[in-house]
Amino acid sequence: MVEPRPRDEIDKLYKTNRWRKLRQVVIAKDYGLCQECKRRGLVVKGVVVHHIIEAREDITKFWDEDNLELVCLACHNRDHPERSGGDKKVKTKRKVVKFYANRE
Repeated sequence: MVEPRPRDEIDKLYKTNRWRKLRQVVIAKDYGLCQECKRRGLVVKGVVVHHIIEAREDITKFWDEDNLELVCLACHNRDHPERSGGDKKVKTKRKVVKFYANRE
């Protein structure tokens, strides 16, 4: 397991030009829409580029575009209740389901 990183070390990465550029790429990729709401059939503007696997848990995923998605503030706060005075959310692993074309 990767050693958790200090918050201030990660916060510095959010101030870099590299992050600003990557953020714009993710916003464009997700068409400016909250991906969590979209999965629930809602159309809501996204405002936060969110790390699916937290940077503190695995810093190697910080720059990984596949680990980033645009979410609205409500969805981001639901994923991170500790930032608004609540208890940290217990993470559950997401299952990836692959569908293959039937060759018949």
